[in-house]
Amino acid sequence: MLAGMVLAISLRGWAAVPAAVSGVVRDAQGVVQMGALVQVVGADSSILGTAFTDLHGRYLIANLLPGRYDVRASAAMFVPAMRGNLQLRPGARAVVNLTMNAIFDAASWIPAERRKADEPKDDWTWTLRSVANKPILRVFDENGDVVMASSSAAEQSRTSDKARASVSSGDGAFGAGGIHNVFQIDRSMPDGSDVQIRADIGARTGPYLQAPSTSLQAGYQRKLGFSGAGRLVTSYQSHPEMVGTGGAAGLEAIQLASAEKTELGDAVDLEVGGTVYVVRGPAYAMASRPFLKVTAHPVKGWDAGYKMATSRDLQSFQGLDTVELELPVAVMEQGRMRMESGLHQELSLGHKTGRGMIQVSYYKDNLERTMLSGGGTLTRSDLTAAALAGSTANGMVADTATGSFRMLGTGYSSQGVNLLMTEPITPALWVAVEYSTGNALAAPEGKRPMHLESVSTELKSKATQSATIALKGRVIHSGTQVRASYRWQPEGTVTAVNPFAAFSDQAYLSFLIRQPIRCRGVFPNGLEATVDITNLLEQGYRPVLSKDGRTLFLAQTPRMIQAGLAFNF
Repeated sequence: MLAGMVLAISLRGWAAVPAAVSGVVRDAQGVVQMGALVQVVGADSSILGTAFTDLHGRYLIANLLPGRYDVRASAAMFVPAMRGNLQLRPGARAVVNLTMNAIFDAASWIPAERRKADEPKDDWTWTLRSVANKPILRVFDENGDVVMASSSAAEQSRTSDKARASVSSGDGAFGAGGIHNVFQIDRSMPDGSDVQIRADIGARTGPYLQAPSTSLQAGYQRKLGFSGAGRLVTSYQSHPEMVGTGGAAGLEAIQLASAEKTELGDAVDLEVGGTVYVVRGPAYAMASRPFLKVTAHPVKGWDAGYKMATSRDLQSFQGLDTVELELPVAVMEQGRMRMESGLHQELSLGHKTGRGMIQVSYYKDNLERTMLSGGGTLTRSDLTAAALAGSTANGMVADTATGSFRMLGTGYSSQGVNLLMTEPITPALWVAVEYSTGNALAAPEGKRPMHLESVSTELKSKATQSATIALKGRVIHSGTQVRASYRWQPEGTVTAVNPFAAFSDQAYLSFLIRQPIRCRGVFPNGLEATVDITNLLEQGYRPVLSKDGRTLFLAQTPRMIQAGLAFNF
């Protein structure tokens, strides 16, 4: 009995040995936070320990009884971060590192940059992560609830992988028709960097093609210092289904795109980068397209900015939020390979109105050459005539898989005003309205068709305007992702008003629906269906007569219908 009493006293004394919690508090950029309040919270929500972080962001809370606790960090202008279900054993010293997101980073309603036309196919985005390789804050889950995730030092050595496999088919956009099999993997490294690899293998699109279309991309993101980040994307695309002027089949492109963003204190954000293209058709074409964007925050709630861009594809750091780059198009014209080129400059002033935003911009464009979109089957005589030196016809390249083509048009100058307003209508759904004035290339007045060989002389720059209303976000509880827009401008125009604007590639009625398929016991988790439609009503088509009298058309954005299934794992 004496031995039992001694053992019970020993166990009781051992259980009373206090435990401790320590760690480091950082923000989403990895900067340590001095003066953050760290609390240990019990199961009954009582606060059992409190500490403030020191100059190096470190904290220590000692003399805790063994048990199960939550650890919470909070500070002014930050969303609290929490590590839940922490089990403390007698005498243990747990290491819990916490990362807080700034309140103004918690949600964004609309990118003020132009989104790519092929964005809906794969909306994976780069994510700045904690030192433990996990997103610190995801504002809305599938039910619209706030979700916070943090991690301890024990998880810092792990990597995080996501993968997605999908198959799609339909009358896709230029260079994206037929069946496409896509696989993408996203790996987050322990140092906070992120790597993405994407492969898109198409199907053979004709009896004479020996290889399918192929698209391979790789992207890398890494933090630069305490308040900056860099992104690099390389891409190779091969499209044997393309037929161009000059008599050669196939189009290949290699791209190297990079962007860097630096925050100069709280006053200025600086973004710089660009893309280098190498395109091979009948010959080679090479181009460099840089951009510069400066945003100042002179007063709380107000932004003033300047932007210089030379490509509609990449205008900002945010423009590289996907590794899926658009296919650069070059055509053979008068014995040389030529590409679209121009210069866009913009001054903007923005103001946050509650949870929404209003932005007014003045822009000026000097477009040396413009790429026009069209539909219909081009014959060999059409392509041959356009390639002749000294010909007035435009250089062209045709996509035999979709029955669409691209034509190099003349340049023009434009200036105007762009007004963009956004407002959330639910916690996960926002609406935007955009209005633009400026110039666009327009067909002659009347119903008579133009002639393909003289389009460059028949299209004229015309002062006009456009208006867009858009809806984007997630439907709470159903998990449905939706992006819908109607962008109006006069149907006689064949180019966009302000082609560098956010919605310039979404003409007329367009929408994307991505729906998770949930049927327990029948389909696995992670399965979703996607429907992507552009210009559903086929508006804005302008007739064009080919050399042999057939009717083709030009359109700002030809109709595109594509659907598919994807599996996330």
